[in-house]
Amino acid sequence: MLDRKVEPSSVTSSGKMILVKQQRLVQTCVIASVSLFIALLFARGLAVYIFSFGLLSLVATTCLSVWRYSNLCNYLFLISISLMLLLLSITGAGVFDLAMLGYPSVIIFSAILGDRRLFLTTLTSVLLQCVLLAWLAIEGVVVPHAPSVTWSHIIFIMILFIFTGFCVYILVQDIRNLLHSLQIENTKAEESRLQVQHLALHDPLTDLPNRLYGERLFSTMLKRNNPSHSKLALLFIDLDNFKPINDALGHAAGDKFLQNIAQTISQHLNDDQCLIRFGGDEFIVLAAGITDKNQVDALCTNLIAWCGTEFEVLEAKIVVSASIGIACAPDDGTTFKQLCRKADVAMYESKRKGRNRFEYYNAALDERSDVLFNLLQQLRPAVLHNKLAVYYQPLIALETGKVCAMEALVRWPQEDGSLIFPDQFIPVAESSGLINQLGAFVLAEACEYCAYQHSIGNKYLSVAVNLSFSQFRDNSLPGIVKSALQKSGLPAVSLELELTESILADDHGNIRKQLEHIKQLGVQFSIDDFGTGYSNLNYLRAFNAGKLKIDKIFITTLGIDQKHETLVSAIINMAKSLDMQVVAEGVENEAAKAKLVELGCDIGQGYLWSKPIPKHEFDVLLNS
Repeated sequence: MLDRKVEPSSVTSSGKMILVKQQRLVQTCVIASVSLFIALLFARGLAVYIFSFGLLSLVATTCLSVWRYSNLCNYLFLISISLMLLLLSITGAGVFDLAMLGYPSVIIFSAILGDRRLFLTTLTSVLLQCVLLAWLAIEGVVVPHAPSVTWSHIIFIMILFIFTGFCVYILVQDIRNLLHSLQIENTKAEESRLQVQHLALHDPLTDLPNRLYGERLFSTMLKRNNPSHSKLALLFIDLDNFKPINDALGHAAGDKFLQNIAQTISQHLNDDQCLIRFGGDEFIVLAAGITDKNQVDALCTNLIAWCGTEFEVLEAKIVVSASIGIACAPDDGTTFKQLCRKADVAMYESKRKGRNRFEYYNAALDERSDVLFNLLQQLRPAVLHNKLAVYYQPLIALETGKVCAMEALVRWPQEDGSLIFPDQFIPVAESSGLINQLGAFVLAEACEYCAYQHSIGNKYLSVAVNLSFSQFRDNSLPGIVKSALQKSGLPAVSLELELTESILADDHGNIRKQLEHIKQLGVQFSIDDFGTGYSNLNYLRAFNAGKLKIDKIFITTLGIDQKHETLVSAIINMAKSLDMQVVAEGVENEAAKAKLVELGCDIGQGYLWSKPIPKHEFDVLLNS
């Protein structure tokens, strides 16, 4: 395998330390070798051999450390130098010899080149050598003699000082380099800390303060507001119909749109106002120094206009609206979480009232929210355990006066015998995700009861079941319908699904495709509440439904309001031209019935004949 050159960026911190130590050892060996060579020129007697030994040892150590550096090279260098100094001291003045000046350099280099073990070993070795020299002199084994001073001794002293100074210089430089590196690392760490802090407190998409930082800003602005007795307004903004942008153009377009919205709003806010991204398509504006409600009204009006700006994203022009809820401190609370919750409640109220508007929080909204919450807590177990009941209302053929069909209507019986009606719990079921299970239960019950009627001879009966827009969201409706028909054994032609015009008008969620699948089963369809929705003839013509049901608001005043009579007549004539049967809902008196017969209506439904009743009462009604 070929050797690969190691790039500097790939060298680890431990590898860099080894390279530095190798470089220091080679430098020291070279300087020491040069120093010994100069000393050798002036040496006499045994000193020549000692210097020669030291020089050869240093040259060998240098070559070994360049070829393959290891901790052994450090030991060889320090042993060679300390042994040379010991021999010079023994042959000279012992512990008073000039060679003793070299030991500090040995100790310094042991600290530079090695670890704690090498340093302690070298220090111990030097101390033992000093003890050895003293013992040899005290016991008379070696007789120290002080040589007469010559220029060679002066040169040797200078060499020792230069060598020691070099050791100190290298140590100081290494310390400086270390301090400089630490300063650089500290700067990088501080920059990283600030970056991490920024990321923790800001939204990565829009770079706006996030919810956590928003809470801090709220506390700061509230404290700053207190002395002036002004208010701090929290405006909770939710973009209406944002999801279709992601569905149609992709999340990249949705992200770009949010960035544009955030930038547009931020550019228009003043120093006392702050924009926060709460999450998803929700934003919060904190507005300090509010002394007049008109200030908040003007700001909300501007926010709705800014959010309604047309933006071009991925070559598509996008416009949305905004619903805003408002809560103010200290009137509505003094904590961020309190105001967020209350402003959120107010925001949903603005959506309920038509969107693209703003609403202030008030206690009544909380009461309504509590009622809905409690209703949801009771509805969930009721749906899961099939505690709701299906009631049936007859549809009467006006020409014969006989029951020709029935409509299945869900009711929620209570322990006290009362009933909760669909207009109260169906919206809760839709918003909580319970509508699919509830819808499947009603459909299965209706099919089973209609199949039972067929089994006892009433094969002419069909059953109508209302569908909710929310039942189309997960594309499971065709399977639910098919399963209900198979389990009950009811012919598909005897099941009629009632659709509102708003369902037919929606182009999202593959609604048309699901309806086509259901139609292929043989199921019939009717258009419910006609006249209250889009009333678009294109939907009627394209979908080819079998029945059209006129909403009761036009029937209850029949015979009283001439305009409604004209409108009902027009609807009946239009339905006849499309070969559709007409059902009039909400028939409550004989006058309305007579007028419907006169206008050519086919079927009637209402309290004139019967209110929605349980199965056992419906059996009695059929028998009568």
